[in-house]
Amino acid sequence: MSHLASQFGIEKALKDLGVMDINHGTSTGSSHFGSGEIISSYSPVDGALIAKVKTTAKEDYEQVMAAATKAFKVWRSKPAPQRGEIVRQFGEKLREKKEALGKLVSYEMGKSYQEGLGEVQEMIDICDFAVGLSRQLHGLTMHSERPGHRMYEQYHSLGVVGIISAFNFPVAVWAWNTALAWICGDVCVWKPSEKTPLCGVACQNIAVEVFKANGLPEGISCLINGDYRVGEMMTTDTRIPLISATGSTRMGKIVAQNVAARLGKSLLELGGNNAIIVTPDADIKMTVIGAVFGAVGTAGQRCTSTRRLIIHESIYDQVKTALVEAYKQLRIGNPLDENNHVGPLIDTDAVAHYKNALDKVVEEGGKIIVDGGVLEGEGYESGCYVKPAIAEAQPDFKIVQHETFAPVLYLLKYSGSVEDAIDIQNNVAQGLSSAIMTNNLREAEYFLSVAGSDCGIANVNIGTSGAEIGGAFGGEKETGGGRESGSDAWKVYMRRQTNTINYTTELPLAQGIKFDL
Repeated sequence: MSHLASQFGIEKALKDLGVMDINHGTSTGSSHFGSGEIISSYSPVDGALIAKVKTTAKEDYEQVMAAATKAFKVWRSKPAPQRGEIVRQFGEKLREKKEALGKLVSYEMGKSYQEGLGEVQEMIDICDFAVGLSRQLHGLTMHSERPGHRMYEQYHSLGVVGIISAFNFPVAVWAWNTALAWICGDVCVWKPSEKTPLCGVACQNIAVEVFKANGLPEGISCLINGDYRVGEMMTTDTRIPLISATGSTRMGKIVAQNVAARLGKSLLELGGNNAIIVTPDADIKMTVIGAVFGAVGTAGQRCTSTRRLIIHESIYDQVKTALVEAYKQLRIGNPLDENNHVGPLIDTDAVAHYKNALDKVVEEGGKIIVDGGVLEGEGYESGCYVKPAIAEAQPDFKIVQHETFAPVLYLLKYSGSVEDAIDIQNNVAQGLSSAIMTNNLREAEYFLSVAGSDCGIANVNIGTSGAEIGGAFGGEKETGGGRESGSDAWKVYMRRQTNTINYTTELPLAQGIKFDL
């Protein structure tokens, strides 16, 4: 364990979470971690090896699926409020482990410690939401056209839910899916990102502790580790009726094709090329705060990170100047140090993509107004720290049309009405999050109208990043169309059934059809 990790209590956190043997660097805990190849987890914070984890071989996967399908028969028979009680206990365990898990998220993924704590809080919040929801898994009652008949619909447990999550939210997105799936009576098989395997091990250990304490089968929560090959085992498996996948659009298209080929269900949360529109009636101070956090928070590695700032020409220079001044105040460094604003990118591959984006925008005729670059020297030994950059660009630049998963913000100028700005915003393949900064009620309402933002999330006078668990989270177009977390997102984890009851002594047919014998 590195000096930095010891200094900030990572060693103690790992022990508290039961995820590794500090002396040997090998993962411990549930038997469902695999016997395949070894993957090493390196921290982007200091480049140190945290631990090594065994991946899931085919024979391991079959054992996991056997355990999951067997556990489903037990779990689905529990009344939903009883399942909610188990989720409540899981939420309590997360409260106990919040500091330790938040530190692991920060150290293994690279986001700030405060963001790591915030991510665990999202897990706690979705558990609280799910507990209440466990008493509200309601259907509808409809009037039948046939006398003496009653029609209604109900929702039943779906089965094994496969979860494929990304590195940028290594624990929260799993919890969004799992808490809802559990109260719906489903069991879960989770493949976390191979870039953050220890976060998965830690969450599995917490879940196993709760299920064991209640005499419930471990297969209700299963963990498998590995790369895309392990993901393919899930996406092609007819025993998994629903695959929830979070990641790039490229990955999502592969998942969607595999699952659709067997007529399964997909819940996809994919790329975002998110924009904030800044109109002449915007509050500039609020705009700068929202844009800077949206662009540099999590080092630009949120699916809701702000990529594009679409600014009216009348205030363009004012906003640009304010942003440049704000970027001068950013502190880049160890994310466990709460004095820093920006931590590292996840790995050196991400750094290469970042550098490529800056090269491309210049090649296409753009101008860098806040220089980027890779930081070197003491404190930056991992090679993953970069400077947040701002570039002036045009909406039709190829690089602007793509999602740059790094702290690169593109400034785009518009003239004319808010309709023109919305056209620029919507003219990308992705449709996750969007925002408008304006004190003009008509502009705000138009932005939220059917002719306005085409994204799954549309905000007024707040930024694009950050989402409350009470609302459904997801986006349109190449973002995949999935919805997770709040509202009625629970319905995707269940199968709907329509029921008709005849309480008469006759058998009238629908649509008045006569069939006399």
